Amino acid sequence: MGIHTALEQAAELIEQADALIIAAGAGIGIDSGLPDFRGKDGFWRAYPALRQAGLDFQSIASPASFRTEPELAWGFYGHRLALYRRTIPHAGFALLKSWGEQMLQGYTVFTSNVDGQFQKAGFAPESVHECHGSIHHLQCLQPCCAQIWAADDFHPEVDEARCRLLSEPPTCPKCGGLARPNILMFGDWGWLEQRTTDQAARQDTWLAGLGSASRPLVIELGAGTAIPSVRHFSHQVIHDMGGRLIRINPAEAAVPTGLDVSLPSGALAGLEGIAELLGTP
Repeated sequence: MGIHTALEQAAELIEQADALIIAAGAGIGIDSGLPDFRGKDGFWRAYPALRQAGLDFQSIASPASFRTEPELAWGFYGHRLALYRRTIPHAGFALLKSWGEQMLQGYTVFTSNVDGQFQKAGFAPESVHECHGSIHHLQCLQPCCAQIWAADDFHPEVDEARCRLLSEPPTCPKCGGLARPNILMFGDWGWLEQRTTDQAARQDTWLAGLGSASRPLVIELGAGTAIPSVRHFSHQVIHDMGGRLIRINPAEAAVPTGLDVSLPSGALAGLEGIAELLGTP
C-alpha cells in the first residue's frame, strides 16, 4: 500500500470514529526535539558523561543509582526535568487534541512517556494515563510514606558535561530523606503507583462507558516493541472493543489486521499528512 492510500484510509477512520484513544511512546517526542534513547549509542549521544562512566540507560534509570550516586542520578533526571519543562510540544499534539475534542464521545490518552507533554499541550489532565509515572512528581526514595507531590519547587542546576547535580536535591517533606522522581524505573520495588493507578481507573471507566455501539479509534505514535507497554494497550483496546488502529512509526509500523492502517513515518509527518486530507487547520 502506498503512503497516500494509507493516509486516505487513516483520514476515513478518523471521520468515521466517535471516540479517540491516543497511545503514545517515546517516538512522539522526537519531533519536539527530545532525544532518542534507542540503543546505547542513542542514549550516550545525549549523555556522553554516562558513556565515559560506562553507564547505560538501565543502570542510571534505577533506584539503586539514587542510593549509590545521588548526584549523578539527579544530574540525569534533573537535566531531563529541565529539558521537558522548556520543550514546546510539536504541532501534532494540537492536531490530536482537535480531533479528540470533535469526537462525539471525546478522547483519552495512554502514554509510557514521563515528560508531561500532553498536559503541556493542553490535554485535560484527567484524560491522561501515564503508565510509567511522571518526572514532574516526586516521592520519598525509601519510601517512608505514600505521599506523592509536585516537583514545581525543584529547580535543578546540572553540570551537563559531568551529568551531576550542582544544586541541593529534593527531599521528602516527611522524613527529610532523599526524594526521587515518581517514575517506574528498572529494578524498582519502591515506586509509589497510586497516582498512576488513579489515572488508569479513570481511563478504564471512560472506556467501559463507550458502549457496544461505539466506533473507537486508536492512534498509536512512536511506540516500538522494545518496551511494549503502549502496543499491548493498543492491541487490547481493538481486541476488546472492536476498534480500529492507525499506527504511526518510522521503523515498526506493521498492524495486526487488514482493517488497520500502517503509516511508516514520524509522528508529526504522519499527523500532518492526515490533517491535510481532513482539512484540519
